[in-house]
Amino acid sequence: MLLMMTIAWLFLPSTSVNDVAWIAGCWDLTRDNRHVVEHWLPVEGETMMGMSRTVVNGKTTEWEFLIIRNGAKGLEYVAKPSGQAEAVFTATTASATEVVFENPSHDFPKKIIYTRNGESLTASIEGPMNGKTRRIDFPYKRTACGPTR
Repeated sequence: MLLMMTIAWLFLPSTSVNDVAWIAGCWDLTRDNRHVVEHWLPVEGETMMGMSRTVVNGKTTEWEFLIIRNGAKGLEYVAKPSGQAEAVFTATTASATEVVFENPSHDFPKKIIYTRNGESLTASIEGPMNGKTRRIDFPYKRTACGPTR
């Protein structure tokens, strides 16, 4: 029985970049004096390419290049943020509306979560900060791609 369960597990479909294609599009958030945009290209070549930019008082304060790809250990989220080293997170769960990427050895965040609800996309980062678990949500709304201002 155990052998049959192990064989069945080996042939379960693994999560692929196509399973999170719902992230694709242009997403916008304005909160206080911060304007954050996140743009994701559709799946092609087994990858999704993305970028984000944060503008405060008319100046770019943060940016990030992103890729979601099929990696050796499963679905991977690669973040290349401004002023920081590249970090790779691996999907631990994925559905038609939510995906969770984790990297337990990363300082902060340890989790990156995307949740889709209609024309809204919430990106969340979570992990330890000052001895407590902290979660920061970015509640985006779909926006037109291209010039918006």
